[in-house]
Amino acid sequence: MTSAESEFTSIEICAGAGGQAIGLHKAGFRHLALVEIDKHASETLRLNVEAQKLWGWESQHCDLLSKDVKLFDPTTDLKKSGAFLKRDGLDLLAGGVPCPPFSHAGKQLGKDDERDLFPRMLELVEQLNPRAVMIENVRGIMDPKFSDYRDWITAQLQGGSYREEDGSVATARGLGYTVCKWGVLEASDFGVPQLRPRAILVAIRNDVLKDVKYEWPSPTHEDPVSLADALKGSMHERYARYFDGVHGQQARDAYEKWLETATLRALELKSKGGGIAPTLVGGSKKHGGADLGPSRAKAAWKQLGVSGLGVANDIETCKKKESEGRDLFGPDGPMLTVKQAAIIQGFPTDWIFDGGKTAQYRQVGNAFPPPVAEAVGKSILEVLKAARERDRGQN
Repeated sequence: MTSAESEFTSIEICAGAGGQAIGLHKAGFRHLALVEIDKHASETLRLNVEAQKLWGWESQHCDLLSKDVKLFDPTTDLKKSGAFLKRDGLDLLAGGVPCPPFSHAGKQLGKDDERDLFPRMLELVEQLNPRAVMIENVRGIMDPKFSDYRDWITAQLQGGSYREEDGSVATARGLGYTVCKWGVLEASDFGVPQLRPRAILVAIRNDVLKDVKYEWPSPTHEDPVSLADALKGSMHERYARYFDGVHGQQARDAYEKWLETATLRALELKSKGGGIAPTLVGGSKKHGGADLGPSRAKAAWKQLGVSGLGVANDIETCKKKESEGRDLFGPDGPMLTVKQAAIIQGFPTDWIFDGGKTAQYRQVGNAFPPPVAEAVGKSILEVLKAARERDRGQN
């Protein structure tokens, strides 16, 4: 297809390194704009839109905007896609708004956190009037302490009452949407070898929804994919570089030890999650270099035969810097490379990440797993397709 008229279009804010964009693209959406403030993440998006053959449509029509979403103005910023948007409207506005305001790892300040972008998302909903809205966040936003805030967000979208800070009850007129679902999806139910629950809000514009029923995504995997299965190939590739050299026996032993440890753990936990990885955390620029999380997470990684004390160099850099002692032969097992962390998140193996190792890892660790985004995207697309067919039949 060459025109946006026959495509289902999306605009995504807080796009990061493209995890959600990949999933929505696989679901069938074509992006009119991807907005991201981080310079490395926005460069990652540009590199892949230019390099990925399947993203040829976006290379022609998608505006890649490296800017603060608070400064994003659809009326002036959309150079490539503005005409499409004006002619056909927007099918989906999506965004993984910053999670620290609601994260258990943060201070859970909610709406009092300056990083809370839910109000900005709602402003864009009003301005763009998309046929559907998808908002992703951490599971923490579903905690009881944020129930009033969730009610406020829901009321802004569909109308209804909510509780003010002083305890009084107020009523919002709404923007003409139905919040079809605000629930939690576990990434491991969709083939992601990781414990990563995400809270997703799906809202459909009332004139689109009408008599069409929205169906929440069902798990695509009855059994979780274990870390051992997910990383077996890439781990062998890393160690195999040393099989014929001075480290040959050590490399073979270390690989076998890791595989045995990770596989045994998967068998031990078959009825309790199948040896999946702990939640990857990207951290923030305010903190030090990349590692695999707090002490509890590092202990869980160790049980899977992985050292969580840092992130390994890629294969070529490891060989060049002779860092195999740290990266592959540590007492707790190998450290993960950025590429392996990306595999754990569900990124395609050919996805390119910009920046140094720490910048790349943060992009990966903060991402929304593409397979989960794809499942939610497909569930939304089913409604949009049904509505389009219905409306064509009425004309």
